[in-house]
Amino acid sequence: MFQQINDFFVIHNFLGIALANWIFAISLAIISFILARAAIDFFLRKLRKVSVLPNAHISNIAVEVLSGTSNTLLFLAALLIGVGVLDLPDRWLGRVSSLWFVVVALQVGLWANRAVALALSRYFRRHSASQTFQGSALATLSLWGAKVFLWVVVVLAMLSNVGVNITAFVASLGVGGIAIALAVQNILADVFASLSIAVDKPFEVGDFIVVGALSGTVEHVGLKTTRIRSLGGEQIVMANAAMIGSTIQNYKRLQERRVVFEIALTYNCSPQQVRDVPQRIEQIIRKQERARFDRCHFRNFGNSALEFETVYIVLDPSYNVYMDVQQDINLGIIDAFEELGVNFAYPSRTVYIASDPGKDGLVNDSKHPA
Repeated sequence: MFQQINDFFVIHNFLGIALANWIFAISLAIISFILARAAIDFFLRKLRKVSVLPNAHISNIAVEVLSGTSNTLLFLAALLIGVGVLDLPDRWLGRVSSLWFVVVALQVGLWANRAVALALSRYFRRHSASQTFQGSALATLSLWGAKVFLWVVVVLAMLSNVGVNITAFVASLGVGGIAIALAVQNILADVFASLSIAVDKPFEVGDFIVVGALSGTVEHVGLKTTRIRSLGGEQIVMANAAMIGSTIQNYKRLQERRVVFEIALTYNCSPQQVRDVPQRIEQIIRKQERARFDRCHFRNFGNSALEFETVYIVLDPSYNVYMDVQQDINLGIIDAFEELGVNFAYPSRTVYIASDPGKDGLVNDSKHPA
């Protein structure tokens, strides 16, 4: 009975190969897959034990890279091992060899893709000034460019291995790239603008900026647009090219706030009161712990008022702090001016009419501003 079964698998064949050889090849492929999977899992366990140690950055990257091993490609490699023991015709041997290169190139490409992503992420996280490095346009462009370059090299290598003339293919890609660039030049303008933002860094994610009539906190810097959260709560989406072409005020990088304000008093102030006003304003500002006095001068004789100009520095860039300091100064000025007996001026004009009878009994009126 056993001899009959053995003769059956030896005598009968499929595609010119005995069934016994097929069974041996399939068994070898299954065993190869199990052993390869077990070996990878073994190395992963070892690397995970090392990765918990301090400063084990390379081990962490190795764990993530090996975790990206494709079971599909691993199974295809195991099948190729099984097929390798079969007595194949010569024309199939070259194809199996090409398939080996394709499987290995794809798996190496997957490992390299994950390694590049992890390395760049770690690099930008370490060199970023904020914790929101993922919103950086430079990080996005670098990662995208590295992945595109990697897979172009992998695909070209596979095409070259299977016998495709990649010289003509690369030349056609160049011509096609020019045509595509002309068709999407507006998009490319935004992409290059995002690169300019990434390199020049006029603002980063988390900065409060003002662009024309729009203001808000930067939430995301993408390849084409930048998203800003306004003070009203809505999200503003602006094209990168439009932002680069506008004047940008970055208040996040404000260290001190210079404040200039004016005060106008009526013309009935005495000379001594005019001398006392700058001194009293200086005293009020110097009492503020979060402000530094710069100057206060009787600046000008206005059309309807005596004009004073005051300059001081708020030591905190926060807008709320600035408003609190200005409010305290304003209230102090009101109290001080009440003590001095001076009055605030407002736009007004006093008209004096002089009576001068003429030859015809008419009255000549003259108006004098005061």
